[in-house]
Amino acid sequence: MSARTAPPRAQRMTARAWGLLLVLSGAAFLEGIDVSMMGVALPSIRAELDMSVSALQWIVSAYVLGYAGFVLLGGRAADLLGRRRMFLTWLVVFVAFSGLGGLATEGWVLVVARFVTGVAAAFLTPAGLSIITTTFAEGRVRNRAVLVYAGAGAGGFSLGMVVGGLLTAAHWRWVFFAPVVVAAVLLVAAAALVPREERRERAAGGVDVAGTLTLTGAMLLMVLTVVHAPEVALTTTLATLAGAVVLLAAFVRIEQRSAAPLVRLGILQSAPLLRANAGAVLLLASFMGFQFIAVLYLQELRGWSTVETGLALAVLGIDAVLAPTLTPVLVNRFGNSRVLVVGMVFAALGYLVFLPVGPDWTFFAMLPTFLALGMAFTLAYGTLTIAATDGVADEEQGLASGLLTTSFQFGAALGLAVATAVIVAATAGTTPQAVLEGYRAGLVVPVAAAVLGTLLMAAGLRGRTPVRRA
Repeated sequence: MSARTAPPRAQRMTARAWGLLLVLSGAAFLEGIDVSMMGVALPSIRAELDMSVSALQWIVSAYVLGYAGFVLLGGRAADLLGRRRMFLTWLVVFVAFSGLGGLATEGWVLVVARFVTGVAAAFLTPAGLSIITTTFAEGRVRNRAVLVYAGAGAGGFSLGMVVGGLLTAAHWRWVFFAPVVVAAVLLVAAAALVPREERRERAAGGVDVAGTLTLTGAMLLMVLTVVHAPEVALTTTLATLAGAVVLLAAFVRIEQRSAAPLVRLGILQSAPLLRANAGAVLLLASFMGFQFIAVLYLQELRGWSTVETGLALAVLGIDAVLAPTLTPVLVNRFGNSRVLVVGMVFAALGYLVFLPVGPDWTFFAMLPTFLALGMAFTLAYGTLTIAATDGVADEEQGLASGLLTTSFQFGAALGLAVATAVIVAATAGTTPQAVLEGYRAGLVVPVAAAVLGTLLMAAGLRGRTPVRRA
C-alpha cells in the first residue's frame, strides 16, 4: 500500500493543537466520569428494574470486565489499524450502547450495554493517548499535553460522584443519556481535528488471534476472580484463578512463537514501565477501596443523600484544575519521579487521616482527606502516564498506554474486592458501632496500598541518572 507523508509533530501549542487536545481530553473525561458516577445510581436502578443485589453488581462488573479484558487488544489495534480509525469507530460504539443502557427496561439489557460500553472504552482510551504521544513532540509540549489529558481523566473520575448524584436526582437514565450527548459532540469535533495517518503495510504474519483470545480470557478470569472473591466459595476463587494462570502461560508461549505478537514481551523488560504500571495498580486500588467505604459510611451509616454525598466528594475534583496547571511546572522543576513520589505520599497520608473515622464526623473533619487525595491524583496520575510511555517507540505507544490502562482498571477492581472482603470479615454485627468497626478495618486496605505504592515509587529514585527535565 502507498504511504502518505506523516504530518510533522507539534512543537508548540497552536490553536489547532489545543483543539485536538481538548477533544481527546474530553473523551478521557467522559470515560473517567462514566466509571465513577454509576455507583450513585445503582439503588435507583435496582428499585425501577427490580434487580437482585447479585444482578445489580453486574452493572459495574460488566463494564470492568469489558474494559480490562480488551484494553490491551485496544492498544495494539491502535498501533496496527490506525489510531484515528479506532478512536472514531469506538466513540460511535460508546454513544450507541450508552444510549441503549438509558433505554433499557430489563436488567440483562443494561448489563450487556455496560459490557459493550466497557469494550468501547478499552479501544477508545489507548487510541486517544497514543494520538497525543505521536502528534506532540517529545519533551515539554508532549508532557504538557499528556498531563492535560490525564488530568481530564482523573478529574472526570473524581467528579463522577457529584455528577452522578445530580443526574440521579433527576432520573437515573440521565446517567446514560448525558454521556451520549457529550460523546456525540466530541465525535463531530474529532472527525475534523484528529489527524490522518500514513497508510500502513499489512502486518507480517497477520493478526495474532490466538494471543488475543488467550490474553483476553486471562484478563477476564483475573478480574472475575477479584470481583467475586468476597461472595463465592474459596474453591471457585481458586478455580478461576488457576484458569487465568493457565491462559496467561499459554499467552506467553504463543507470543514467543508468533510472527506478529499482540504484545512484544520485550517491552516488559523495562523496569520504569513495570514500576509505573505497578504504581497505577496501587493508586487506583487504594482509591476505589476508599471511595467504596466512604460512600457506604456517608449514605448507610450517616443517612446522607446521593446529592449530599456527591457534593462532599466533589473536593476530590481539584485535580481537574491543578493537574494541567500545577503539575507540568513541578515536573519541569523537580523531575517526573520526585513529583510522583510526593503524590503517593499525599495518598497515604489522606487515607491514614481518615482511618479513625467516628460515627458523627462533620464534613470539615473529612476535608483534609479529600484535599490530600485531590493532590495525590494531581501529582501522581499524570506522572504515571508519562513514566509508562516515555522512551517507548512510536509503534508501541498504543501498547504501552494499553498496559497502563489495564493496570488502572485492574487496580480499581482489586482494591474494591479486597476492601469489601475485609469489611465483610471484620463486621461482627448490625449495630452502627459494629458496622463502623468494619469500615475502619476496610480502610486499612487503601492505607496499605498507598504506603506500598510510595515505597515502590521511591525505590525508582535510587541509583538514577540526573532527571531529564521537560
